[in-house]
Amino acid sequence: MSTQLRLSCLVVRKARCKLSLSASAVVTLAAASLAACVPSVDQRGNLPEPEKIGQIRPGTTTRDQVAKLLGTPSSTGIFDDKRWYYISRKTKQVAFFDPDVMDQQVYIVNFDAKGVVRAVDHKDLKDGREIEPVPGATPAPGRELTFVEQVLGNIGRFNKSSSSSEGGSEGPRPGPRPNDPNH
Repeated sequence: MSTQLRLSCLVVRKARCKLSLSASAVVTLAAASLAACVPSVDQRGNLPEPEKIGQIRPGTTTRDQVAKLLGTPSSTGIFDDKRWYYISRKTKQVAFFDPDVMDQQVYIVNFDAKGVVRAVDHKDLKDGREIEPVPGATPAPGRELTFVEQVLGNIGRFNKSSSSSEGGSEGPRPGPRPNDPNH
């Protein structure tokens, strides 16, 4: 075989190798992209079995009996513990998008003042309501510092050695004081 022919065969082999490497990289990238698009389903919460819920009798079942039957509640009432909430939620999320709620179940066990079950309520996804937060921010006391005031206010705050370890007392720190009416 001539040198020219060997050289051309070597060039063809390298081109095939580069082509197969780039093709495998494209296939790997496409597979990874498709895997990221597979929805993930997430189930959270403590949903009691319907048979156990059926064993609760309003007017006779006590708080301790409910705890033995259903276990610890997901949540209790904010201001008193007369309501126990057993909450379960199933969501589906695709890639980086916000999760969608597929199912939500809430069992509410209401107790009277003596700790006896008064009623058991059930809510599901269609009973829920979207709550729109009020826009804006809670005002904070003081005044807003500009970027330059913040930078200049930090000059001198960082000491190379701690004066408190040498027994000295640390005085007031220099810099702008947002609550000082003189500034």
